[in-house]
Amino acid sequence: MRIRLDPWPVDMEDGQLGFKDFGGVLIDIETPRWAAIPARPLPEQLRTVYVVDGKRRMESRVFIEDDQGTAGLGAFGAYVVGAVRLCPHGSRQAELMDVRARRVLAHPPGLRLDPCSLSPRDPHTGQLQYTPVETDSAEPLAPLHKLQSVMLHEEQQLSHGLASQVPFDEMDDRETLSALTLQDGTLRRGGAKYSGAVVGYVKTMQTQYLGADRVGLLSALKPGERTPIMHLKSETGKTTRFTWYVRLCEASFYQHPMSGVMRLEMYAPEEPDFLPPIVRAVANLSGTLLCRLGSTAHKDPRAPQNLIPTAALELAMGRAMGSPELVTRRIRAHIAQQLGHEVLA
Repeated sequence: MRIRLDPWPVDMEDGQLGFKDFGGVLIDIETPRWAAIPARPLPEQLRTVYVVDGKRRMESRVFIEDDQGTAGLGAFGAYVVGAVRLCPHGSRQAELMDVRARRVLAHPPGLRLDPCSLSPRDPHTGQLQYTPVETDSAEPLAPLHKLQSVMLHEEQQLSHGLASQVPFDEMDDRETLSALTLQDGTLRRGGAKYSGAVVGYVKTMQTQYLGADRVGLLSALKPGERTPIMHLKSETGKTTRFTWYVRLCEASFYQHPMSGVMRLEMYAPEEPDFLPPIVRAVANLSGTLLCRLGSTAHKDPRAPQNLIPTAALELAMGRAMGSPELVTRRIRAHIAQQLGHEVLA
């Protein structure tokens, strides 16, 4: 018997590794030769890399009545979407972009609500402005799902607005890879609407996409090396991606052999008949870039997959949303004021 450790913290819901079967289709599109591809240097024309992430928080579940007497369950919620802008060649300092909180009052269908402003006792601390958004149903979890959906939509808009365009036409070679976006997590649905050079980096490996005859290559990869690019189609056929794996660091002797490996993905057309040159260029540079951005275990328990810019962005997003205790007190004070009760400190 041999036992090795999953490197991720045990208080997380899932570990870094899982064994969920993949029921879709995976096709070779770059090369039929299943072997490691070495890291390549970063191209000079790549001038900017953006790391984009989002964070959401449910602040209070509420019972809402509008002026017509219609009632239902909703929630005050907040989310932040932001980016870190950095030079991949190290010629300028990294910069935080657009890290500010947006707040919503999620409410069930049929209610007519005005924006809700929560004014503080101290005017220097600013107002909390909640914009009403209608949920898809009256289910208790609908406000949380709506908050997540709004955040993901804005995250997607930001990611693709920053990146170079990816031409999916074999005759279109005008676009060069000058700006690349790294987006934390899997890419969202609706790929046909987006055409930016956006890479989703998946930090965990809960689904086993590779068969037993291929998965061994992941353990054999050296830092910076990657697998060939594949075309992935989900079991339902609604999701298609270009995907590949890259190793960021060696696995310690006591860790499972796929520690330090990350799966990357980009949007792909439904039919795997063309590999855009930009996708290949991104895959070629991904090992070099991610090895530079990967975190270290003594600083981050989710190392190396939780990238250094991502960790900095997570801290900034938490600060932008403010103290949850103070926000809860502000909400209670607002309700007390509405109902004519004494506002407690």
